[in-house]
Amino acid sequence: MLIAFKSKSSPEVLMYQEHAQRILDLLHKNPTRGVITAAEAEQALSVLEHEVAESKLHPENDVEHDVHAHEKEENETVEHAVMQRVGFHARAYPLLEMLRSAKQENESIIWGV
Repeated sequence: MLIAFKSKSSPEVLMYQEHAQRILDLLHKNPTRGVITAAEAEQALSVLEHEVAESKLHPENDVEHDVHAHEKEENETVEHAVMQRVGFHARAYPLLEMLRSAKQENESIIWGV
């Protein structure tokens, strides 16, 4: 399932739910429907930037998370899934940019509506 993050401050960001789940868990948000208000944007940015920094220091943790979230194609091995992985910092980047823009322009981010 796709989650479409929307804000008046920037273009829509689409993410697979299994990839957005880690971000939403960190922010204590429901993946089905939610909002990050302009007032929450600064704290959300801080939390996500810290997690991105940690994931760069410990990329092996990203591998484990990404392999479980990765949808295995027919005859795909775990080794291939590991080679194809995308780090947390790359997955979080579009939403981080949206958060920065929302904070600057005092706008909210919504999804599931």
